Amino acid sequence: MKSNIAMSLLVLIVAVGVIAQQDPTKPVLRKGISVEMPVSSQATEMRDADEEDATVVTITADGSLYVGIRPVQLDTLGQLNAETIYVKADARVPYQKLLTVLDALRGHSVVLLASSPSKVEKTSIMPPYGVRVTLGGQ
Repeated sequence: MKSNIAMSLLVLIVAVGVIAQQDPTKPVLRKGISVEMPVSSQATEMRDADEEDATVVTITADGSLYVGIRPVQLDTLGQLNAETIYVKADARVPYQKLLTVLDALRGHSVVLLASSPSKVEKTSIMPPYGVRVTLGGQ
């Protein structure tokens, strides 16, 4: 009997711990490619970029392209089906490379992700910030 009560108590403690960690106000940590984000004072919070189904295109400092964590080629970007595409480019990416990627995403709603404009303690997890970009029609 004592072992059943102890086991039930242990299960209850674990369940409460799991529920406590699911705070909806905290940003979710997604797997992704790490880059040195540019800073923009015009950036606004983009919590949708942290959603599990968000399409994030990453451009690394060496010009490599990724959708999520999967490496891709430039010509495949036009085949993305997402309504909004989040572009996370390293601050050291040449401007021409960024423009080439934006051109490949023509017809999509694009948000350029940037670092938070506020000075926040580095140890806390920050939601993504970004600037919405409107690209011309086809």
